[in-house]
Amino acid sequence: QMVAGVAHEINNPVTFIYGNLTPAREYFQDLIRLLEGYQKTYPNPIPEIRQIVEDIDLEFLMEDWQQLVDSMQVGAERIRQIVRSLLLFSRQNTSQKKPIDIHQGIDNTLLLLQHRLKAEGVNASGCDRAPDSEIKVIKDYGQLPLITCYSGQLNQVFMNILCNAIDALENQPSPRIITIRTELGNQDSSFREHQSNGVRNGNKSAPTPYSSLTTPSVVIRIADNGTGISEEVQKKIFDPFFTTKSVGSGMGLGLSTSYQIVVEKHQGQISCISTPGKGTELIVEIPVNSKSR
Repeated sequence: QMVAGVAHEINNPVTFIYGNLTPAREYFQDLIRLLEGYQKTYPNPIPEIRQIVEDIDLEFLMEDWQQLVDSMQVGAERIRQIVRSLLLFSRQNTSQKKPIDIHQGIDNTLLLLQHRLKAEGVNASGCDRAPDSEIKVIKDYGQLPLITCYSGQLNQVFMNILCNAIDALENQPSPRIITIRTELGNQDSSFREHQSNGVRNGNKSAPTPYSSLTTPSVVIRIADNGTGISEEVQKKIFDPFFTTKSVGSGMGLGLSTSYQIVVEKHQGQISCISTPGKGTELIVEIPVNSKSR
């Protein structure tokens, strides 16, 4: 509720700014047309006018104004996109599940994490990042049906997993890659028929070997190419307050909360596959139509 409220408060003034950029551009064009008319009518202005033209660098001002308004429009549009993502990210109804596009939730979460993916500034060690050190996100989306779920809660799951993946790549050399794959999980015969022989990357959709549910489901796999984690740590990552991060960097509740949301709220499954030195993959499986709890 707080996130949604802040988003609305930001959205109102941004909409005002964005909506006024077009008339501002048009007004300036009118002023330029008027100025050009004066220049044609009075090609030899008095010394005072020539001095003002020189002081304000009129030619530069007229060129730079266009770029200035263009950059303002890009910035305002960027803020509007972030606000829309915040609203979608925070959207949840604890008493009712709704059909949603799982890919939209992932994309909105990625948008909110752009500042971390771009890797601007310095890393955790205080060293300047190399220009090519940003984290590349590879999206391999399958053809999925809408799933009935608590959208805001699933967005939180994606946020927790992606943040952990980014943390795992914090001090890694390039290339730093996060791969997100979505695919159909288990399907019964009526579900397969409803999918009309769904096609994914030119091939017929087939159940993923990562599926463990007995009802129609979708699988979301989020992997990083970090250092990986040991088998001993993998056994504890969903425990409350367990963390391998330094003091002050995390409370160890992200994956524990994600487990509760996926397993208890949606009757799904969440698991981890990791090999030290080869990265980590979190696998989330959600029923297409889970029962409310």
